[in-house]
Amino acid sequence: MKSKTKLRQKILVTLGILILARLGIFIPIPGIDHNLLENNSNQNGLINFLNIFSGGGFSTIGIFALGIVPYINSSIIVQITTKVIPALENLQKEEGESGRQKINQITRYLTLVWGVIQSTGIALWIKPYVFDWNYYFIIDCIIALTTGSIIIMWFSEIITEYGIGNGPSLLIFQNIVSSIPKNLQNYKINIDSEDKITTAVLFLILFTAILAITILIQEGKRKIIIVSAKQLSRVDKLSSKSYMPLKLNQGGVMPIVFASATMTLPIYLSQSMIGTIISNRILNLFLPNGKLYLPAYCLLIIAFSYFYSSIILNPDDIAENLKKMGASIPSIRPGSDTINYLKQVLNKLTFAGGLFLFSIVLVPSLISKITRINTPQGLGITSLLILVGVSVDTAKQIQTYIISQQYDNIIE
Repeated sequence: MKSKTKLRQKILVTLGILILARLGIFIPIPGIDHNLLENNSNQNGLINFLNIFSGGGFSTIGIFALGIVPYINSSIIVQITTKVIPALENLQKEEGESGRQKINQITRYLTLVWGVIQSTGIALWIKPYVFDWNYYFIIDCIIALTTGSIIIMWFSEIITEYGIGNGPSLLIFQNIVSSIPKNLQNYKINIDSEDKITTAVLFLILFTAILAITILIQEGKRKIIIVSAKQLSRVDKLSSKSYMPLKLNQGGVMPIVFASATMTLPIYLSQSMIGTIISNRILNLFLPNGKLYLPAYCLLIIAFSYFYSSIILNPDDIAENLKKMGASIPSIRPGSDTINYLKQVLNKLTFAGGLFLFSIVLVPSLISKITRINTPQGLGITSLLILVGVSVDTAKQIQTYIISQQYDNIIE
């Protein structure tokens, strides 16, 4: 009973924070013609993409419009600089919990800076939609949006510590889910009445296949067997359960997120800039119907996959940890041979994972060609990967918590 009560409290805390975070998006910043802003922003590809992660915040410009985006950007920057700056790397590795708390504090300060930068950009961008645009409005807008981003960061930390699941991931999950009803309401299917049933069944089959492939990519891993010094003396009793899992897709959804964001830049530039004939022709090559759009998209996904793999896993650190534990990979010598072997495996996995991510990006276009049904806005592959990944991770955390509580009850 005690474990059920604690789990119920964690779930209630999580739901309460998510509701508060959602309500803040609809508290508008005064002085803006919100109807005109929403009508114009719906036609902007970059704003529509950002709305996926802010729950429509960039169309409404409420106090929580920035959402969790500044915190995520700050976390990524800190992860990158930790690999580059030796002092931060030593702080993370050698100082244990206190070192991680210092890095978290740096992330919070950077979130504040990043929030000011993004809110300044928004204050300048919405100038045509403001009734009385002046320095006072700019300052008020920056303070309101930055404060909102800090509150959202605090909400995410409360969920992570006292709730169920990962705070930032659940906030993004909520924003995506909250935009689905509106997108479905505006979604229209133009099909002949005779083909509706066949097309709908085919659509459901293909959509189910996407879900299955997405889960396989999220959960796929390569198991590298490791043995300890004790096991080496009992070769006949080696356990296949002693292994090191390397995920097929180390970066999760982030390679697609950054690749998609990068590919929206040519669309934005082509709509907002008046260039020469040559520059316009080059930009047209990278538009969705251009010849270089898919090759560039594929290369970006693979490049970002390698980038995130290098941040998350370091073969040198893995080899060093195995050496400290007195463990090794069968038939591979400790030291440089282990490092080279891990690099080869990670490179192959990352390349395969990037190709798999790109392959499921192509599935919606294949569905639209086969069934003549376009995927509803807000239910693209990026959103689907986030929804599946967060759902699986949260379910695992709930299951782990229940098992741990049952174990504690048995011990008591």
